[in-house]
Amino acid sequence: MTSPCRFLPRARGLALAICFVLALTGANPARAADPTEIRIGYLHLLESKQQPISLLDEPNEDDGIAGAALAIEDNNGTGRFTNQHFSIEDLRLKPTEDAASAAKSLTDKGIMLIIVDLPAPMVLAAADAVRSASATLFDVGAYDDSLREENCRANVIHIAPTRSMLADALAQYLSWKRWQRWLLVTGSHPQDALFADALKRAAKRFGGTIVEERIYKDTGGARRTDTGIVQTQRQIPVFTQNAPAYDVLVAADESNVFAGYLPYRTWDARPVAGSAGLVPTSWDPAHDSWGAVQMQNRFIKLAHRRMKAIDMQAWTAARMIGEGATRTQSADATKIIAFIKSPGFEVAAFKGQKLTLRDWNLQLRQPILLSDGRNVVSVSPQEGYLHQTSELDTLGYDRPETKCKLN
Repeated sequence: MTSPCRFLPRARGLALAICFVLALTGANPARAADPTEIRIGYLHLLESKQQPISLLDEPNEDDGIAGAALAIEDNNGTGRFTNQHFSIEDLRLKPTEDAASAAKSLTDKGIMLIIVDLPAPMVLAAADAVRSASATLFDVGAYDDSLREENCRANVIHIAPTRSMLADALAQYLSWKRWQRWLLVTGSHPQDALFADALKRAAKRFGGTIVEERIYKDTGGARRTDTGIVQTQRQIPVFTQNAPAYDVLVAADESNVFAGYLPYRTWDARPVAGSAGLVPTSWDPAHDSWGAVQMQNRFIKLAHRRMKAIDMQAWTAARMIGEGATRTQSADATKIIAFIKSPGFEVAAFKGQKLTLRDWNLQLRQPILLSDGRNVVSVSPQEGYLHQTSELDTLGYDRPETKCKLN
């Protein structure tokens, strides 16, 4: 038999090592078995979200799925040596379509590992629909604490951080800065109230005092008009005047209605944080520590844009699946998930430490970046916040606090 290294007279490093192993075993690459296929579903909404305040925040058609595609490339790089091949099936829904039926359509094709970027009610519907098929969802887009607590599911692993994790990360930094008097401004939509609740909880945990809470009502209307800047410049100072003495204005505006207008327009000269100004996030396009530049550059090369938080969350989900498949040397979804849920699981994600899974509610532990839109200002947990298990468990609901009962 002709040696597979015959045509590699100058092979070096890894290539030389592979040739040596092939020579010892008598293996012929041409006769190698077909790689084991590991199929991943990606379920998300077709329609873009509400128009953002800033043109720089416009949504992209490939938000999220681009991050998953990069992880598939990474997984297949390893898969060439483990004889595994990863692929992803993109399924997009309208907000009015049935998430349960869509999830079942994937399991009917034998896809038991499904990344989902959906609102909380749709995540629950999809999870319950595929539970009997032993499929597992990886939640990358829903930040609701209820999905990890009273409405938790044993077949949903959460990669997106919770609102409580984001709020705690911000509160730790504000406490470190001694900015402990907060003026809280909340939007008029339900999701705004949920983030406001998380911020109130965080204030109590980390020594913040909310001196007053104000509600900014969404009255609709066009955002981008010739008189928009003039109107905003007049309205925001009036809305924020006559407040009790405060150190920082904290905004809860997940609906993206008003928070972006707050910096530099408040009546008092105070910093803004929360949904604008200093923003807690799982990832930021400016993040450049712990090898993140390499990650950012590879993503730009693939997607021709900067990497958002949803892209990184989707990348992490697909990499978790890849790590599980590599470590178990299996394409069996049950074995992959069993490893991901085991104490030995960890995944690297360019955040300075390995990320692990909370076994009580299946939430991924992770540092939270605090960004001003141009730079990463800080990273939480902040120094000095200790924990008997992991400092990352100072962010969000800890084991003694959980309402989750996995079954």
